Amino acid sequence: MKPVLDLRVERPVAGGAMLARHDGRVVLVHGAIPGERVRVRVDRERRDVVHATVVDVVEPEPDRRSLDGDPTCGGQVYRHIAYERQRRLKSEVIIDALRRIARISPPGQIPVAASVQRGYRMRARLHAGSVGLGFLREGTHIVCDPAQTGQLLSETERIVAELGQRLVCSSDRSVLYADITENIAADQRVLHIRFRREHAPETVTAWTVDCGFSGVAYSTRGKNSTQVAFGIPVVSDRLMALSGHAGADECRLQRHARSFFQGNRYLLPTLVSAVCRRVTTGPVVDLYAGVGLFAVALASRGLDTITAVEQDAFAHADLLANTTGVWPQVGVVGAAVEDFLVRRSDSLPGTVIVDPPRTGLSPTVIERLSERGVSLLVYVSCDVATFSRDVRRFREVGYTLEEIEAFDMFPNTAHIEIVATLRR
Repeated sequence: MKPVLDLRVERPVAGGAMLARHDGRVVLVHGAIPGERVRVRVDRERRDVVHATVVDVVEPEPDRRSLDGDPTCGGQVYRHIAYERQRRLKSEVIIDALRRIARISPPGQIPVAASVQRGYRMRARLHAGSVGLGFLREGTHIVCDPAQTGQLLSETERIVAELGQRLVCSSDRSVLYADITENIAADQRVLHIRFRREHAPETVTAWTVDCGFSGVAYSTRGKNSTQVAFGIPVVSDRLMALSGHAGADECRLQRHARSFFQGNRYLLPTLVSAVCRRVTTGPVVDLYAGVGLFAVALASRGLDTITAVEQDAFAHADLLANTTGVWPQVGVVGAAVEDFLVRRSDSLPGTVIVDPPRTGLSPTVIERLSERGVSLLVYVSCDVATFSRDVRRFREVGYTLEEIEAFDMFPNTAHIEIVATLRR
């Protein structure tokens, strides 16, 4: 029988757990709020750290709210916490990481922009299971119903349920996952299915027709090519809707389901505006440029020399479509960021934007940016720990963290999006 501990919860940590202590050991508690006294079940132990889950709240915090779904579905580890408290906790998580990892102490609270809590997701990866399509419960391969999370629009939930039932009723079990992408208004919705083995377009069309998709594409594991089943497999938005800049009303930005794109339809213009506000000098180099969201938003604001670097084949194709013949001041480079910086022997004046994956920047990228004399860096991060690590590395080569703010792109989860300015 697993042991049960009686604990007083101290503070939040990155990843969604709360920190407590027992007999000199750190206990990472899931399902608690700082200040609470709780009884927890020990799930697993390591030498110095215990992982545990709340089984009883002895002294609850006023910010505790009732649960109406499975918090492990869709990563909703903060769902039991009142929303304003969630934002304060996320600010504390950033400050704690900067103190421990970057070894700096930001003054006061770091603002965390609020989001609408329901229907915010424009992108979702859904896995195939015996019950249809859904998210994976945290730490498992068990498929759960995304409708209980409230992250998708109600119409999207209906479409996911319909498509999932069609797959369950078929004899085919070769679907690995399905990516759904919508535009902000959700009047365009595309699907990309990843299969274990090859399929005919007629089969894919039969599964997906009349489900509510404006385009469907598919691919096979081990192959990079994509086949179109029907429709147009891209969505697009007016740049004004994405960036909040009135001068960009006539321009549109497209993306495929396989291209990375920010997922929150409500906070996206606020995020883009925060990045653009920090770019005070040109020329601009946009590293990990994706489909060109920041590069095109800056071009629409009058920046006349922008280099956008993106390696991923699908995002690069969208980047070219979004700039060629429309924004001639944006030069597109299809290369890994490391390769681009190694090939550049000259200085990089102006501003560099980095929006790396969760793993953050490699030591090579930080070294090359420093060697190329970058004076102003705008860092967009989706991971508090790797961001803090990189801030420490930049400080070691002469940079100062000047301004930082956060965005709650995935409310009720532990995810935090950060935009910061570093100056040499």
